Amino acid sequence: MSKKNFVTLILSTVGGILFAIGMCMCLLPEWNAFAQGVVIAAVGAVILLIMVIVRRKMEGKPVIVKLSGKTIGSILLGIVGALVLGVGMCMVMVWEMLIQGILVGIVGIVLLLCLIPLIKGLK
Repeated sequence: MSKKNFVTLILSTVGGILFAIGMCMCLLPEWNAFAQGVVIAAVGAVILLIMVIVRRKMEGKPVIVKLSGKTIGSILLGIVGALVLGVGMCMVMVWEMLIQGILVGIVGIVLLLCLIPLIKGLK
């Protein structure tokens, strides 16, 4: 395993776990730890941002990426797909709308799968 992959693995694991625990602390009222969850989630998000910067530096690329129309489109599609998938999960787990939630979740998954040919390109 190369050094940049190992550093990315460690930073993304720590950042992802902190972000996930922070979100759980915010969103689960049984834990009664909203303020602490916001802080922990913010720390996790900062570590994930640092991971991206460190990874780009280790690859010899500039830290700031020039955004083109294709890049902005793929970012927006990813955000919309993740939100639609999340709404579907909420419909199933929180609002007890099983069939509708599954259908909305499948639409979100399809939107996220559309990112593959958009980013990689069709050959």
